[in-house]
Amino acid sequence: MMFFHFYCFIIFCCVHRHVTLKDEESIPPIAKYFNTKGRYEEVNPYLRQDILAVNRSSSQPPSSQCREIHLTAIIRHGTRYPTAKTVRDMQQLHNIVLNNFTEEQSWLRETLTQWTMWYTEDMDGRLVQKGVEDLKHLAVRLSKLFPTIISEEKLRGGLIKFITSSKHRCVNSTLSFKAGLTEMWAITDVEFGHEVNDALMRFFDHCTRFVQEVDKNSSAVIEVDKFKQGLEMMRVQKKIAEHLGISSSLITYDLAEAAFLLCSYELAVKAVNSPWCLLFDEDDAKVMEYASDLREFWKRGYGHDINSKSSCLLFHDLFSRLNKAVTVTVQIGHADTLLPLLTLLGFFKDAVPLTSANYASQAQRSFRTSRMLPYAANFLLVLYDCGEEGIRLQPLLNEQPLTFPGLTDQQASMPLYEDVRKRYRDLLSGCDFEAECQLLRNPAEV
Repeated sequence: MMFFHFYCFIIFCCVHRHVTLKDEESIPPIAKYFNTKGRYEEVNPYLRQDILAVNRSSSQPPSSQCREIHLTAIIRHGTRYPTAKTVRDMQQLHNIVLNNFTEEQSWLRETLTQWTMWYTEDMDGRLVQKGVEDLKHLAVRLSKLFPTIISEEKLRGGLIKFITSSKHRCVNSTLSFKAGLTEMWAITDVEFGHEVNDALMRFFDHCTRFVQEVDKNSSAVIEVDKFKQGLEMMRVQKKIAEHLGISSSLITYDLAEAAFLLCSYELAVKAVNSPWCLLFDEDDAKVMEYASDLREFWKRGYGHDINSKSSCLLFHDLFSRLNKAVTVTVQIGHADTLLPLLTLLGFFKDAVPLTSANYASQAQRSFRTSRMLPYAANFLLVLYDCGEEGIRLQPLLNEQPLTFPGLTDQQASMPLYEDVRKRYRDLLSGCDFEAECQLLRNPAEV
């Protein structure tokens, strides 16, 4: 039955089969600013030449005595269609382009009137064929990178466990990852199951305090609203209107974002350099990227303490697996799964918070979702047994080494596991999901 569902899903994806980009010139120059809607290949450009290429330097142990003994991978789903809401915004923008004629027609507008609006609301975030390939290829690369722990023997022996969010794009990403392994090893005689666990992979839905104080609270993202109404964004909206030869009053922030997303989805889903991309130069794209980063910072990142604390369950589950070091675990969720956890662990924290007023000074910020959270983003924690040197832990993001914040050892990119536990001892002894996520009562009600 599982194979049947995956077969039907592949047929759905292939309704919109697309060609791949032929050369570097086909990639829009602004592609590296697409935030969470960016392709994995923009983070690791070497994959454009060989999608199965392995970055060997990313997993070099400190000595020949070290051997990998455990891997936990927390992975974002692959490339998907836009959500129904985003499609509606795209349709609105397209209608404005088609129906608001002026005497001074722009060549770009004439080009866009020839573009066919092919996105439909029923696509609603579903995984596309490229998303299937994202996870299949990742599975193959990880098996090549860590051949002793992601192996056919361990898969058949039940020593690789799969956990997923209940969302269809995550379930289908999980099926795709498994298919990458089974096709590589030509396994046809057995199926491998997976566990749906939203408590772990969609913890943000279950954290009452986060939902009430941040997710459903407009005042929690006031900095985002200020930036949308600020001079930088107004300039972008005005330039879009000028490119289209229409009144600037017609282009709101939501429609500017819709145009930017059309550019990013056309590249991610169809592998084409869309005419919508011509509405933005690199300076415009940086402004659009910052607006999105600002939203992620205040809704999922360092903006509010509960954002990261909502991931306490996943944090403890992660260290529990590291302590046992028995079963390789592949967990597939969302960008909203990864970002709170990365924040809790202290990665990508800038000295100064992102605000509506410091766009220019944040040009070199670490907190940049275009690099952190493309489609198929993955956070890997690999344990090595280094004999007399002890057990070491290596963190990787998108197959690139990370350095644990706060560890100054010369081998900070692969420190002793004991030192990592000391670094996070306060969280390990606390970070109680139930306590953190309990909605604080108003003192007046006590």
